Amino acid sequence: MLVSRFDYHLPEDLIAQFPATDRIGSRMMVLDRQTGRCEIRTFANFTSFLEPGDCLVLNDTKVIPARLHGRKASTGGRVEMMLIDELAAGRWNALLRPAKRVKIGTRIDIAGTPGASVEVIRKLDDGICELIFSNDDVYDLLDRHGSMPLPPYIKRDPETLDRNRYQTIYARAPGAVAAPTAGLHIDEAVLRSIRDMQVRIAPVTLHVGLGTFKPVSALRIEDHRMHGERYHLPESSAELINRTKSEGGAVIAVGTTSVRVLETCSDGTGMVRAGLGTTDIFLHPPHTAGIADGLLTNFHLPKSTLLMLVCTFARCDDVLAAYELAVSEKFRFYSYGDCMLLK
Repeated sequence: MLVSRFDYHLPEDLIAQFPATDRIGSRMMVLDRQTGRCEIRTFANFTSFLEPGDCLVLNDTKVIPARLHGRKASTGGRVEMMLIDELAAGRWNALLRPAKRVKIGTRIDIAGTPGASVEVIRKLDDGICELIFSNDDVYDLLDRHGSMPLPPYIKRDPETLDRNRYQTIYARAPGAVAAPTAGLHIDEAVLRSIRDMQVRIAPVTLHVGLGTFKPVSALRIEDHRMHGERYHLPESSAELINRTKSEGGAVIAVGTTSVRVLETCSDGTGMVRAGLGTTDIFLHPPHTAGIADGLLTNFHLPKSTLLMLVCTFARCDDVLAAYELAVSEKFRFYSYGDCMLLK
């Protein structure tokens, strides 16, 4: 199958640069998976599509303020660092800019933190370097001096509001460098209503990596290789999901990242097993979703692996028609944009 099958035209002015005033203030495109029919609602109506006994699967990863600035100790040259993967205490892989001008052994002093520095100990591909910090407490350093790693299509510097709004309200496990954006629409009141409805909530963890923004360069889907991301499906969540399936309730995945965990942990019979590890699963047609009965997701980039995953929940033509409708209705796209419910 050709990657071009998943292309569509998006005017640049529809790419949301800021979040809606309120988390629940976004519009929601509702696509019926069976008929392909669409209706336009607001996210405030989301709970009306849930029933007691259903199960909502939430990705509880927490975005770290992974962007740091510094200067080379030898020359004073500016360096920007985007931490992307913790290897051990005080050791990280990071995307450096400009990477070509940074040599192995270079020490970079971190801006605003006297005495704090990193040393480049290895250079990998695509501008990624392995760093060792002078202090093992990197998370504290990031909390004090890091900034949120906004996606490349948000054409502005991170602001104070992003610390809160580029994070789900149920984020718990630090490790992501991009938000599981479908969950950004959920506020405390919605979460409370869901619990009051006797809808089960099953947390999973998938630490979203920088590869989520990597464009698909292959012509054929089958030739693309996914990046690995760390995941965890706890025993308690697996039990809730399996009980829901056994009792005839619906499992609703909030975000493509939750779907990736569920499909990674599928036992092949429509149930899941608890698991912990790294997944590079690539979900695309003709595969169909095996665990989740519905999906809440944002609108994704043309020809992206995320859009391909959405097309495992409904016919590709129906999904792309919904996207065309969203463009004509001037929906807001991508991370801070509106959402879509495939029911």
